[in-house]
Amino acid sequence: MKPIITASEYASESAGARPPVLLDVRWQLGGPHGRADYDAGHLPGAVFVDLDAELAGPAGSGGRHPLPEPETFGAVMRRAGVSPDTPVVVYDGGQGWAAARAWWLLRWSGHPDVRVLDGGLGAWAGELDTKTPEPAEGDFRPVPGALPLLDADGAAALAGSGLLLDARAAERYRGDVEPIDRVGGHIPGAVSAPTALNVAEDGRFLPADVLASRFSALGADGDTEVGVYCGSGVSGAHEVLALEIAGHRAALYAGSWSEWSSDESRPVATGPDPR
Repeated sequence: MKPIITASEYASESAGARPPVLLDVRWQLGGPHGRADYDAGHLPGAVFVDLDAELAGPAGSGGRHPLPEPETFGAVMRRAGVSPDTPVVVYDGGQGWAAARAWWLLRWSGHPDVRVLDGGLGAWAGELDTKTPEPAEGDFRPVPGALPLLDADGAAALAGSGLLLDARAAERYRGDVEPIDRVGGHIPGAVSAPTALNVAEDGRFLPADVLASRFSALGADGDTEVGVYCGSGVSGAHEVLALEIAGHRAALYAGSWSEWSSDESRPVATGPDPR
């Protein structure tokens, strides 16, 4: 199934006999809490999901946004009305990172039908609503493992045996700046692949053939195992989604640089070259 959906496609499906559950995951790194934006106006029927509190566990040695406990995540999804046989559509403010994180978690947890609204809220031309819906309780129970997941050792190994992509901005990859984590740089052997280059100016994903060409130029082909990391496992999910559009199933290193760099025993590379 295509992992993204256009606003017009969603409008058609929402008016049909089997409307998707709609999740609003507006969030931005270091920015204001998305709940206020949701309360000011959201797509009709959308349920707000808090990325920091509900799509991540407590920050610590596992990084800034470690994966939530499956049962905790499942309870959040059930309260939002998610069931395993109900399609789910996720959107955010347009950057796509937060929506992709929700997409990845649901797919990793075994939900078979999850799509991101391409372009997010800005792609929606219909009316907005300020009512908070009260959906019927769903019965989704996570069964983790449907998408590949890397830990730090797995990411290090893949950087040598396959293709490990760093989804952060190029200046953070090089170590020129590091506004958040203990040290700048990248995992030795990782290839710079900024998430921003997966989308057009309006935040919509580039066509599948264009993305396929991009990732092929970076070293992805049908025989290469691919993994992705970022700062804390959020924008990395967006890159996994872009790879899915391009026809590649990629693993996510969820702890990402925030976990890797917190361990002083882990090697760090700097500059434009992978090693």
